[in-house]
Amino acid sequence: MTLRESLADWSDWDVAAFALGVSIGLFSEWTNGPLPHKGIFWSANPIGDALHEALNALVRGGVLERREEPDVQYRWRAGVDVNVRGRLL
Repeated sequence: MTLRESLADWSDWDVAAFALGVSIGLFSEWTNGPLPHKGIFWSANPIGDALHEALNALVRGGVLERREEPDVQYRWRAGVDVNVRGRLL
């Protein structure tokens, strides 16, 4: 599953970070979900911090949307595509 598919709808920040980790091969597919990796998302550590920073970088880049309520959540921004030259369409 791609990150675009995983974040088609609003997802809590820990689920979004897990989806990003799956999409880059850090975690196995969704078989057991993010729960076995909870410590990575719910404590300060380099991997969890990097995934969170990457999500926010994708927000700044216009690929993802972020909202604060009801909790910090992310989703793929509708209509976003990156063409061959790397420009956002």
